[in-house]
Amino acid sequence: MNEVCSHIDNLVVSTNIMCFLRKARGVAAALARRCLSVEARKSNFGYEVVTETEKTNKVYGVFQNVAKNYDTMNDAMSLGIHRWWKDSFMRLMNATPGIRLLDVAGGTGDIAFRFLDYISSKPHRAFQKEEQDLSWEEISQMYEQREGEQSIDKGSMVVVCDINKEMLHIGQARARERTNTNGLSWILGNAEELPVADNKFDIYSIAFGIRNVTDIPRALDEAYRVLRPGGRFMCLEFSHVTNPVVERLYDIYSFQIIPVLGEVIAEDWKSYQYLVESIRLFPDQVQPSRKKRWIET
Repeated sequence: MNEVCSHIDNLVVSTNIMCFLRKARGVAAALARRCLSVEARKSNFGYEVVTETEKTNKVYGVFQNVAKNYDTMNDAMSLGIHRWWKDSFMRLMNATPGIRLLDVAGGTGDIAFRFLDYISSKPHRAFQKEEQDLSWEEISQMYEQREGEQSIDKGSMVVVCDINKEMLHIGQARARERTNTNGLSWILGNAEELPVADNKFDIYSIAFGIRNVTDIPRALDEAYRVLRPGGRFMCLEFSHVTNPVVERLYDIYSFQIIPVLGEVIAEDWKSYQYLVESIRLFPDQVQPSRKKRWIET
């Protein structure tokens, strides 16, 4: 009996040692990666393996080229469904007046404008509180007095952050054509090193942008840093078609038609080719390590 117990104890010790060594190897690999210079670390630019510095520069160039045709690009990539996806994204967000939103990689303002419109359609929390003890007649009179008042400060805020100046210029130009821009501001910044303070926002959103980030784990760390306790991270991104028939048709459309449309619409075949490839390399609903394996092969 003692021999059996001794054998079990040795087995437990050996198992613990193996677990320790496995964790130590993972930590060592992470430290080794951090010790590498940015110029030496590898990443994917579509199907091309490049250094992280090269990817950052190449992605910047892509969106500099497509900025003026960004909506048309998304229409081509999604057959126009991206507009419905963004509306659904906003309903899922279900923001209330007083919410602070940071929209990263949102230079053209698509999400920010939807956020402002969504908020403006909801009554202010303070109004709701003060109206709890009022009669229906008094409530009706209050809303009639406030109807059309654009100066009501609902306390909401949306900050659009984008690394690309051209994308921000497009969004700011679109904002000048709108009447509802209260609480809207724009900042130039990298998702991997956000120029904002800790614990500042209730919601962090990134739509069709995270797959273009060079160091996604670092961007996620930054999202966690700037969110308040209880804040929400919301990501909208292209993924992989699960129906085999539709997948085949979408592959044909993606690789044989979308780059051609890019050449026709924006005289830019390569940028649209990259965008198609970046979707294919982005982790899908089932396999989170797809991108990592591609880099290593």
